[in-house]
Amino acid sequence: MSGGDQEPGHCYVGIDVGTGSVRAALVDQRGIVLAFAEQPIKKWEPQFNHHEQSSEDIWAACCLVTKKVVQGIDVHRIRGLGFDATCSLVVLDKQFHPLPVNHEGDSYRNVIMWLDHRAVSQVQRINKTKHGVLQYVGGVMSVEMQAPKLLWLKENLRETCWDKAGHFFDLPDFLSWKATGVTARSLCSLVCKWTYSAEKGWDDSFWKMIGLDDLIGDNYSKIGVIGADVRGHGLVCEGQPVTSRLAVICGTSSCHMGIDHMVQGHAAFPELQAKATARCQSIYAYLNNHLDLIKKAQPVGFLTVDLHVWPDFHGNRSPLADLTLKGMVTGLTLSQDLDDLAILYLATVQAIAFGTRSIIEAMQAAGHSLSTLFLCGGLSKNPLFVQMHADITGMPVVLSQEVESVLVGAAILGACASGDFTSVQEAMARMSQVGKIVFPRQEDKKYYDKKYQVFLKMVEHQREYSAIMNGN
Repeated sequence: MSGGDQEPGHCYVGIDVGTGSVRAALVDQRGIVLAFAEQPIKKWEPQFNHHEQSSEDIWAACCLVTKKVVQGIDVHRIRGLGFDATCSLVVLDKQFHPLPVNHEGDSYRNVIMWLDHRAVSQVQRINKTKHGVLQYVGGVMSVEMQAPKLLWLKENLRETCWDKAGHFFDLPDFLSWKATGVTARSLCSLVCKWTYSAEKGWDDSFWKMIGLDDLIGDNYSKIGVIGADVRGHGLVCEGQPVTSRLAVICGTSSCHMGIDHMVQGHAAFPELQAKATARCQSIYAYLNNHLDLIKKAQPVGFLTVDLHVWPDFHGNRSPLADLTLKGMVTGLTLSQDLDDLAILYLATVQAIAFGTRSIIEAMQAAGHSLSTLFLCGGLSKNPLFVQMHADITGMPVVLSQEVESVLVGAAILGACASGDFTSVQEAMARMSQVGKIVFPRQEDKKYYDKKYQVFLKMVEHQREYSAIMNGN
């Protein structure tokens, strides 16, 4: 049925599995969120750089939030359901039971999280092969991708996990299987995280070269046949070719962790919490207001003229794919008051935007022509974060009319699967609208160009320091 023939009242469920919680929304045909629910999910860190979750816990949370958002709704109105999730690795045996991804043998913890960095030596060996499939992932593979994690499981948990494994799922594909019983995999995740080529399929020589020839041939079914994708689908696409627009998903993995780390570790954090609570504000809304109070006559961004941050506290995934990188701050003083915390927060937000600029420049150097940013995710609701991205990249930033655009994106996939729309493109056009466009302030360009030069110098210096310390 095409979009024009739809019956009134159809709606769709979108489910977003993030790092710390599962969120669900009931979305109508216009892309308006009718109901919303959220449920935290468990995380384990049994040792440094090991981060694990439970697929059973995640699925239970998915069921809980879905029941909440459809409460009181005629089930016949609900036409489809769509998922998006982090690219974590789910391990099941041949009977689809969880297998342990840990030395403790706890099969409940059967998910290696996206941010897990246990496979350091494995990814270094994979990158040394310089195999051609690495060009699919930017030339070097990140430790957060699935091949090094699979190799780690084979080398460290052979008897308890690897030899018993029947299915390796990217988390979104696991959720689709749980909902449908179909083991088809997303082309998006297989290409981005597993080295699959849409044109050529799997490259046997790669898996042989890295020591995972167990997966070749019939065993490719363990890591998937092809199915569908999501996160940018709730972002509007009118007026320009899709290749000129870059979707920036501002969730936990891209920004929250770094900002939270800097803010919560500051001596003035308890004072910030108390004052924000007294005003019934989030800590970030309070910090944004505080920055406006202390900026005086200058633009707020100029408060960081002497304070610079390199934000890779957990290594760099893109565009450098360097897991050894650390966070850096230059320009610290003896001050530890609320003004100091606010300015450090501002410098961290700017650093994340400079990171986005570096990704854009790498894409442009590879031949892409980009002119617009589309932001979605939690931090797209933060006006300072949005304005800094516009100012620092020099590009207009488009925000969706519906602030929960990631959930709308998941619902759009459900809407498309239902047959209510003829294509994903039609569903996107009907269910997503521009809410606001934030333009760069050209008068600040020279200042941010200078800070960007410092930003790039910081990583150069960090690598120089490492070379000095590792030299003879």
